[in-house]
Amino acid sequence: MSARELTDSARAMRVIAALFGFAAVALGAFGAHALRGTLSSLGTVETWTTGSIYHLVHAAVLTVIALAYPGARISFWLFVAGIGLFCGSLYVYAVTGSKPVAMLAPVGGACLLAGWLALAWRGGRGR
Repeated sequence: MSARELTDSARAMRVIAALFGFAAVALGAFGAHALRGTLSSLGTVETWTTGSIYHLVHAAVLTVIALAYPGARISFWLFVAGIGLFCGSLYVYAVTGSKPVAMLAPVGGACLLAGWLALAWRGGRGR
């Protein structure tokens, strides 16, 4: 990969990380305020909160990777997939109660775990 391609890739990663961070804050606030009654009546406040916390934490990790380790693209994309599948399925389940959607959460969780392992593997290689 050329230096120009790495720069373009790093720039895209920074934008994606920022958008995921924005979405985490927006969805957390939306759940806490606009959806409070719905989530309370469905008994899914904790589910939404879990999705929000994992979303925000991993958006921060995306930002660190984008700024400090742009070569760790495998970890970055595993975290993106994990946020989408794990957090996304929790958000949808919390609002709809759809059990089939909730079945995506373990796949997303596996992506998050794989992202951490890929990051550890890359760090262990000293690059």
